[in-house]
Amino acid sequence: MADRRFLMGTLDVLLLKTLSWGPMHGFAIALWLEQTAGQALQIEDGSLYPALHRLERKGWVTSSWGTTENNRRAKYYELTPAGERRLAQETSEWARFAEAVGTVLGATRGPVPAAAGS
Repeated sequence: MADRRFLMGTLDVLLLKTLSWGPMHGFAIALWLEQTAGQALQIEDGSLYPALHRLERKGWVTSSWGTTENNRRAKYYELTPAGERRLAQETSEWARFAEAVGTVLGATRGPVPAAAGS
């Protein structure tokens, strides 16, 4: 099973990236992630809203009430300048991580066996 900190960190960066396109309400965020990831990511409300509140507490996201395109009241979340900086940092770290994993998965030879007795 995956480490909970890893999953939280992953969701955080996905939310920051989603909000880099502009303010969105929770349902629109979940829908965009689901559609963009080809249905591979389905974010439940029980994970989405606590993560958004956590990002807000960290100062990476702000929120305000507004009206949706369906004329319903909803809380809109928006990336702050600190959130933009965090997204840039996380994106760089994820790129390095993905490259390292890709290198290992694409390896064409196995490890060199250790010498006997060492």
